[in-house]
Amino acid sequence: MTEKEKLRIDKYLWAIRLFKTRSLAADACEKGKVKNEAGQVKPSRQVHIGEEYEVKTESKRWRIRVTGLLDHRLAHTEAVKYYLDITPAEELQRIQFQAASFHTGKRLSKVGRPTKKQRRDLDGMETDESEQLR
Repeated sequence: MTEKEKLRIDKYLWAIRLFKTRSLAADACEKGKVKNEAGQVKPSRQVHIGEEYEVKTESKRWRIRVTGLLDHRLAHTEAVKYYLDITPAEELQRIQFQAASFHTGKRLSKVGRPTKKQRRDLDGMETDESEQLR
């Protein structure tokens, strides 16, 4: 076997850009978020062409088939050539639904807290009312 045929799963998942860092990929393996037919895999497991893995990231539950071994990080357009995304249609629909109903939590502009001018006007109204009560 050549050196390129021996490749750890954590390094492979990092290289194909499913995880931002290799340590995040290793942590996902240790926490049981990377599985194959046999079950949970360790970060040191060897990857072979043709194997299928289920990988759970923060945003998506991937189902991938290894089509090539990649041991270093490339541009996304090149990295996608080393795996086949076989994620079920139900998962893709769930992701699209979440994206459509995504709420950023930010206020709409001009709605919410009063501006400085509005606050001055409100303060002016309060002082006028207090003077009328006297």
